[in-house]
Amino acid sequence: MSSSVPGAEWHAKTLRAWQLAILRFAVTLDNADGLAVLAIASELDRLGPQQDGTPGFSFFRRTSAELCAAVLQPNELAAVVLRQYLARIDDHRLKRAFTATVEADRPKGSSVSELFKRDRGLWRGLSSGGNRPL
Repeated sequence: MSSSVPGAEWHAKTLRAWQLAILRFAVTLDNADGLAVLAIASELDRLGPQQDGTPGFSFFRRTSAELCAAVLQPNELAAVVLRQYLARIDDHRLKRAFTATVEADRPKGSSVSELFKRDRGLWRGLSSGGNRPL
């Protein structure tokens, strides 16, 4: 049983490196950082089950490609992909950092018309008379 601990520890460290690489890519948006994410993902996928000598496990590569695309091109589908990824992160500090990184790039969603609706009472009580001399 002790012989499986180093393998499990290596896998945990590699998974953590993958998550940190995704965070780094989200911060820098650099192509080299995206390639680093995919390299770590390929390494993690190699640990998966293999059939007939061909690697059939591609969860991390597929997920990495989806995450990188979601970070680069924010839309409704990207938001779903990012929320799913955030739900999988166990480390609260990493989760907060990733959330802050991807939320900083997103528009807050409040339009000018929403601001006017919210502050409708601001002008209440003032006369609507046009140009009167002071």
